[in-house]
Amino acid sequence: MRSALTLAAASLLSACAVVPEARPPMDTGAVEQPPAEIADNAASAGVRPGPPIESFPFLQADAEGALAAFRRSCDKILYRDDTSGLTTRLDWQGPCLAASNWSSDPALFFTSQFETAIVGEGDAFATGYFEPEILGSRTKAPGYEVPVYALPSDLERGWPAEIAESERTGRPPLGRYNEDGEFVRYYERSEIVAGALDGKVPTIAWAADPVEFFFLQIQGSGLLRQPDGSVMRIGYAGQNGREYVAIGRPMREQGLIGDGTQYPTSMQGLMGWLRDNPERADEIMNLNKSWIFFRELDTDGPLGSLEVPVYGRDSIAVDPKFVPYGAPVWLDMESDVADGLWVAQDTGGAIKGANRFDTFWGNGAQAREIAGGMSSGGTAYIFLPKGTLARLKR
Repeated sequence: MRSALTLAAASLLSACAVVPEARPPMDTGAVEQPPAEIADNAASAGVRPGPPIESFPFLQADAEGALAAFRRSCDKILYRDDTSGLTTRLDWQGPCLAASNWSSDPALFFTSQFETAIVGEGDAFATGYFEPEILGSRTKAPGYEVPVYALPSDLERGWPAEIAESERTGRPPLGRYNEDGEFVRYYERSEIVAGALDGKVPTIAWAADPVEFFFLQIQGSGLLRQPDGSVMRIGYAGQNGREYVAIGRPMREQGLIGDGTQYPTSMQGLMGWLRDNPERADEIMNLNKSWIFFRELDTDGPLGSLEVPVYGRDSIAVDPKFVPYGAPVWLDMESDVADGLWVAQDTGGAIKGANRFDTFWGNGAQAREIAGGMSSGGTAYIFLPKGTLARLKR
């Protein structure tokens, strides 16, 4: 949002421009991950027709939410290129025009405008994320002392001296120029926690709980409940360019969570251990060198990487090289709670390859519970504008 959340800026390629990185996925502590894809995009991974779209068991509320999400996406997908290699801007004109005026059965919208496709083998893996609400304050006060930093002005892209000219391909890494004018990697989490940015970077708010804020950073957006009861929504502005480490894996390897312990391999288990072991909490959290910077949002939902608000149970994060942004996605998962229709509106740092998804569940206690435990295999069907598969065969 975020991933996250999760902004992408393809035009920012110069050494002096910051390119925000994608929101990391929710760290549930789960070990199962699909194998890395070797295909470049969906077109090279292979696409074949799925079942007849009329055979899908649409639910009224599910279809209504997905239609609203698709309609919000149209302003963006009509003006951007699809890196999956599956669709063109022209393909989306018909469905978007129909969506703008659709007032009858929402399920009929999808059956009339789309056909189903399977990318690669179709075997899907899904995790979950949510919009956390934590205690925060716009001003620093006793009990509110964890800084929520805005994007630093000295965060840039450039080439460190140790990288040979012959190896300088693609986007330069994120970093900063030090006092000697040398380009170096940006401060990592442990340095920022120790105060490396104090007085140097604008602070838009202050959080009350470092553990809660750590997980809000992983989500990429969230709500700060102010002392007066009001709510401030913050969204992903950028990342420090340092390595994201899902702390669940080293915690399992150290025997801190999982089998033989009282802490399950879930978000709740991770948070429980960190709270019960404050003397080691910073050490464990600092294994993740990534730090997320925020901006205040005035939207009614967190922004996904498509730059439209995402909503619980409607929006899904995808790898846009394998699923076109704005495409409806039908999941049939072992965890039935994730079954049904979603719309691709976001991405995440570890949402890579065909049929890898991160389902968004909104905010509140139920969303937190579902997202924290979401880790499921299944099958995914991508809805493409009718006629797309025939065009791809030509």
